[in-house]
Amino acid sequence: MQPETSNTDSDRRSTFIESLSAFGRQHRAQHWEGTFGDFLHNILPNNPAAFTRASHQYIWDMLRWYGRERTGDDDTARAQELFRPELFGIDEPLARVVDYFKAAAAGSDVGRRLLLLLGPPSGGKSTLAILLKRALEEYSRTDDGALYAIKGSPMHESPLNLVPASLRGPFRETYGVDINGELSPWARDRLEREYQGDYLRVPVERVFLSEAMRVGVGTYAPHDPTTADIADLVGSVDLSKVAEVGDEGDPRVWSWSGAVYAASRGMLEMIEILKVKREFLYLLLTLTQEKNVKVSRFPLIHLDETILAHTNLAEFNKFLQEKENEALLDRMVIIKVPYALSYNDEARIYQKLVSGAPAFRHVHLDPHVLKLAAVFAILTRLAKPEREGLDVAKKLRIYAGESIEGFAETELTHLKAESPDEGLSGVSPRFVVNAISNAITRSDAKSLTSMELLLALKDSIDSDARMDAKQKKLWMDHLVVARKEFYNRWVKEDVHRSMFASFEQEAQQLLEKYLDEVEASLDQRKVTDPITGETRPPDERFLRSVEEKIKVSDSGKQSFRQEVVRKAMVTFKAGEKFSLDRHARMHEAIEQYLFAERRDVLRLVTSSARPDDDAQKKISAVQQRMIAEYGYDEHSAKEALNYVTTLLSQE
Repeated sequence: MQPETSNTDSDRRSTFIESLSAFGRQHRAQHWEGTFGDFLHNILPNNPAAFTRASHQYIWDMLRWYGRERTGDDDTARAQELFRPELFGIDEPLARVVDYFKAAAAGSDVGRRLLLLLGPPSGGKSTLAILLKRALEEYSRTDDGALYAIKGSPMHESPLNLVPASLRGPFRETYGVDINGELSPWARDRLEREYQGDYLRVPVERVFLSEAMRVGVGTYAPHDPTTADIADLVGSVDLSKVAEVGDEGDPRVWSWSGAVYAASRGMLEMIEILKVKREFLYLLLTLTQEKNVKVSRFPLIHLDETILAHTNLAEFNKFLQEKENEALLDRMVIIKVPYALSYNDEARIYQKLVSGAPAFRHVHLDPHVLKLAAVFAILTRLAKPEREGLDVAKKLRIYAGESIEGFAETELTHLKAESPDEGLSGVSPRFVVNAISNAITRSDAKSLTSMELLLALKDSIDSDARMDAKQKKLWMDHLVVARKEFYNRWVKEDVHRSMFASFEQEAQQLLEKYLDEVEASLDQRKVTDPITGETRPPDERFLRSVEEKIKVSDSGKQSFRQEVVRKAMVTFKAGEKFSLDRHARMHEAIEQYLFAERRDVLRLVTSSARPDDDAQKKISAVQQRMIAEYGYDEHSAKEALNYVTTLLSQE
């Protein structure tokens, strides 16, 4: 029997097929072919500036086109929209990349520099390049990104290059734009041989950038630098055609399949660029600075393309040690792309990676697995703080935007300035995701808990042959910090909340009571009981019992209270409600206070090896609330509850 197919599945397939058909119709409709004369009459007048854009201008316009919906932001912020769904925790490097294209598009000398991304493996460099390449392909299919080229040109060169130098002045006066390109030897030969110098008869077509079709998007990777041939970049004589044509200097016998020709008018990605021979680098840097390349038997060949290269730290440091490379470095714009330093951003990276992996589709991750893995990863990337009262766990929380007593919100800027190379070393996202994958494949439960994750990371560290004993011990210590300073707090909060039928309501009521008492204390006035109408002094004992939960000292209580009231007033003036999520430390204090009232109940309920029916119902209610409201499944809720019970027994 054939399985039944739901109407929904059938409708979805029909919709997809229609979308595919519509895409094909639109693509066919976008095609245009004609002569250069047709182009000058019918196409160019519509937007002359768009058809004289250099590659950097084209990419800058593409980036702004992607961010066109963000109307409230400036150009730089809008231009980062392309990267936001895929790259997390590297906002500063992305802003620098965007600034590079903005400056290059404006005509500054930056456009004559090769863009080099420098960073550790699995840090986002390749993803950034891929996003740019795919976005260029999409943009070229829009009206805004339309590109036209001499038909059949292996360099997809602009038809405007056909305009002879003597007529470029009148062209500027007529159309208001300048032409910067020159005809290639291939096009010049075809113009004379096939069209007898009649420029207007040369065929022109609309082109669509495509890496697969080698049009305007190219990639070069030196798999074996010792045997790499520069012909891979600039081509060579095709000996099979020499006998037919009879002249090795004829453009028809040259193989125009080099990577620099494929990337003309768009972007060339150079992978691990510093592994290539020095002659490769000189060619590429000359191309970026002079917009041309020189090959034997031909005059200078004009090429306009953006070169985006990337490399790792080991190769870069080796390159720096050779003095003869100083001139090459001077012709590069180097942007460091470190790992993320906020565990929230790092967790988003893992979420993206695991959500696309088939192995994870039917596996439940407890709500802290990815965040806990991220905490461990960030700990391996941070430099040990030298400042008194600041340990690595607090530093990590500051990097995540959390409030830490004794450290102002501006502390983040100072910490980054003290350790500018943070994030350039440490564990990679790939290492962590591999550990998670190993844990899942070893388990039959289809459910991964945070403690199982920690064990998987421990196994990965133990079995990693690249690490020495000292580094292994250091990373094991990071696992301990991640568990004690972060997971213990998170899982206890989940259990605490699950013990309340309406945690949010009770917490909000307690927050409002705290504010009433604090305001009365600061104003030195009495509090009126809402039921009896009697007045009494502010409840200092209550205030301190809340504040002590987050270690607010007696000497620091006044400044803490003033800060809470100030934030509350700002919120009220904005017409909004002051809730726990407005103040991270108050959030923690209220949770701890509420839990202190119930912890004895939890001890009694879970301490018995064989709980009675009443205790079992309470345990079940807590577990169900953890499942329904806090992202657990049955397996992980039970494990979390048992773990918290163990923690309580140790206190």
